[in-house]
Amino acid sequence: LGLNPLYAAGLCLIANTAPVAFGAVGIPITAMASVVGIPELEISQMVGRVLPIFSIGIPFFIVFLMDGFRGIRETFPAVAVTGFSFAIAQFLSSNYLGPQLPDIISALVSLIATTLFLKFWQPKRIFTSNGKEPAISTEKHHICKVVVAWMPFVLLTITIIIWTQPWFKALFKEGGALAFSSFAFEFDSISQKIFKTAPIVTEAKSFPVVFKFPLILTTGTSIFLAALLSVFLLRVKISDAIGVFGATLKEMRLPILTIGVVLAFAYVANYSGMSATLALALADTGHVFTFFSPVVGWLGVFLTGSDTSSNLLFGSLQMLIATQLGLPEVLFLAANTSGGVVGKMISPQSIAIACAAVGLVGKESELFRFTVKYSIALAIIMGIVFTLIAYVFPFIIPIIPK
Repeated sequence: LGLNPLYAAGLCLIANTAPVAFGAVGIPITAMASVVGIPELEISQMVGRVLPIFSIGIPFFIVFLMDGFRGIRETFPAVAVTGFSFAIAQFLSSNYLGPQLPDIISALVSLIATTLFLKFWQPKRIFTSNGKEPAISTEKHHICKVVVAWMPFVLLTITIIIWTQPWFKALFKEGGALAFSSFAFEFDSISQKIFKTAPIVTEAKSFPVVFKFPLILTTGTSIFLAALLSVFLLRVKISDAIGVFGATLKEMRLPILTIGVVLAFAYVANYSGMSATLALALADTGHVFTFFSPVVGWLGVFLTGSDTSSNLLFGSLQMLIATQLGLPEVLFLAANTSGGVVGKMISPQSIAIACAAVGLVGKESELFRFTVKYSIALAIIMGIVFTLIAYVFPFIIPIIPK
């Protein structure tokens, strides 16, 4: 398409907004749920009722940035199919399956829907920023090769769906066939010795401090199983598979360490009362905080570079503020997550990775200037959306029987 590398990187960062909350098989939401004690499905449902709005709008916005209103007019049918198919799949999967699969399912549905639609409709003009004819590959691939190439993603989707089913989870409950694979460690030195008191709660109460490690039930195990099955399906050499596994561990060593440290800090903040103290201070802003709740998540992602880290840092804070204001906790938890997705495009890590990917190391400040104005605008829109949900459209908030 002849796009300027910096321009292309900026467009990719803007596109990577609505999917962020469910990225890495839903870790931003599942990690938050583990800290705040709210069911991950409930958070997933609330997020999944807000982000589809942005999933529809973002494709149109990207086309507008590339070719203005003329581009939207000329590609409207295809862009609409792309946005609506992604949004519908995102809504359904997040509300009925949980946070692990929306990104995978939505992307697959959108790709298939758009591809099929373009078999019957094409725009009259192909946009190129340099005015040259685009290079189109004429190479044909046998259907069997195409199916095999997609099988790792199919296997990943199947294994995660199985792992999220109630009948499968029941195997790991007390008395279940696989209960032996789940471990729990109670920290006796502090368990039941930490108390919540007024005004955070009406009556003082202690709570247990237990580390739970569901070895097989954790979603990561389903991903690992899908990877193993893909190795055999694609006939990958064991030595190559081990090499890729080692390279992946090396590449992910810093993110793993970062998430571990942030998670530890989140628990320290909760147990020490830091989150509660900050919540009391922010609660004084009153009901206007519904607007600033997504901004907290936006700021968290800008500072940490990760929606997961932002949720771990501010999840308990958001929940306590909701309690103080008498609003549903899941609303503010979803606001933190959703606000974070529009902060991803300006996080230093994302900027650095995008510049490195297009060979523009040292141009990070230029890319930041390109994305920051759109990030701020989307954060403001996100704040308005959650304020409207809180006070005008409260029926959107999911209610799950306890």
